[in-house]
Amino acid sequence: MKSILVTAAPEETRAALVEDGVLEAVEMERSAHSHLVGNIYKGKVQNVLPGMQAAFVDIGTGKNAFMYIGDGKSHDMIGTMAPMQSIHIGQNLPVQIIKDEIGTKGPRATTHISLPGRNVVLMPTAAYIAMSRRIEDEAERSRLHEIAGRICPEGMGLIIRTAAIGQSEAVLREDVEYLIRLWHSILAHFQMKGKKAALLYRDADLIIRVVRDSLTSEIDEMVIDDRKVWQRVRDLVHFLSPDLTDRIRLYEGRVPLFREYGIEEELEKLGARKVELPSGGFLVLDKTEALTVIDVNTGKYVGSTNLGETVYRANLEAAEEILRQIRLRDIGGIILVDFIDMEKEEQKEHLLSVMREKARNDRTKTNIVDITSLGLVEITRRKSRQNLDSILYSDCPICHGRGRIESPETVSIRIAGDIRRMERTSHAREGYEIEVHETVAEELRQNQLLMDLAAEFGMDIRVTAKPGMHPENYSILQQS
Repeated sequence: MKSILVTAAPEETRAALVEDGVLEAVEMERSAHSHLVGNIYKGKVQNVLPGMQAAFVDIGTGKNAFMYIGDGKSHDMIGTMAPMQSIHIGQNLPVQIIKDEIGTKGPRATTHISLPGRNVVLMPTAAYIAMSRRIEDEAERSRLHEIAGRICPEGMGLIIRTAAIGQSEAVLREDVEYLIRLWHSILAHFQMKGKKAALLYRDADLIIRVVRDSLTSEIDEMVIDDRKVWQRVRDLVHFLSPDLTDRIRLYEGRVPLFREYGIEEELEKLGARKVELPSGGFLVLDKTEALTVIDVNTGKYVGSTNLGETVYRANLEAAEEILRQIRLRDIGGIILVDFIDMEKEEQKEHLLSVMREKARNDRTKTNIVDITSLGLVEITRRKSRQNLDSILYSDCPICHGRGRIESPETVSIRIAGDIRRMERTSHAREGYEIEVHETVAEELRQNQLLMDLAAEFGMDIRVTAKPGMHPENYSILQQS
């Protein structure tokens, strides 16, 4: 059974896909954070970087958008496209955001506009027809491709979405005609907005995107815990897909919706570095600025056959969970997976084949590249929004994001070094009082370090524990 669960509040909306009791995808949107992906702006070119084949475009949000030359075309006139090389500083052009601001990096933009509808995606600046890879029936693919050829506007492109399966030509044509009107409206706003950067089109909020992009005939129910949102969704679904209206259900239970379906605990685990596997093995996920590294360990998994088969089975189980964790955490960019070493080449090839097949279920483009000479599986995944980790968590104020702090012994040695330096310049006749975190105080009391220092310089050294002090900080005061 497939369910979409939506929990809505003024400050935050969460949507989850649950299949047979297993959390498969989750998306979150907070009212305090602006969402730019999908928005279309009247941009103004601020800088062109020929050496990087890129440009910076003012979109009116305070931070310029970055655009590769391969992502841009110059709009000399509405309906006329010129090469990107003709783009110049001060020029206005319509751009769409394809990647949100992440950290210190501004958004990324393109002039290859995509307007998603319920059944199709209109590409006003492209000229090809594509099909969702999730439409697997060859006869249906052929039928939809023929319809697309008849309804696609000249000089534009279409992507046929999964929701189009079984739909008539009339329904698809109506979708296309609506998107064409929307595009003409955007172009009209482009002409009317003057020379300043401005918003031309805002993409739908999370609720509408879920209905538009995820609610298909494969979904058995969509459960919503807010009456106003439930009514809004029912009205929309009744207009877009009347046959799915009865699948929209209002939840009014006393137990929170996600907890009732048993997925709240799953969400709470998504910040964990270690992920347990059913067989007893586990994964360890480490994120760096450049990439994400995932290590596979057998743990308590011993299997029931020979070692090679045990390793192979452990890797297959890990592969499925890795792709699930990547989806749930919305990990993007470069991902390296260190599987347990396998001797047989056919096992390695089968592992890659399984991963590629499972990756097809990910709505975000995921590429299983290959196995390196060191046995690492390379994965690339498109990064367009802040991932769940950056939404839910912030750097620890104690370790500042390092994930570790100096040990009490290390801090104790630093304290001893500071006292020796102080004694070389000015002898403290009465001795010193040291204020430290309680863990460091315990370390100093248990080892011989301070006793040796006191004997060396003939003075008294007192230690005071300060529980609220940072574990790496301390103060050394001369006693009066």
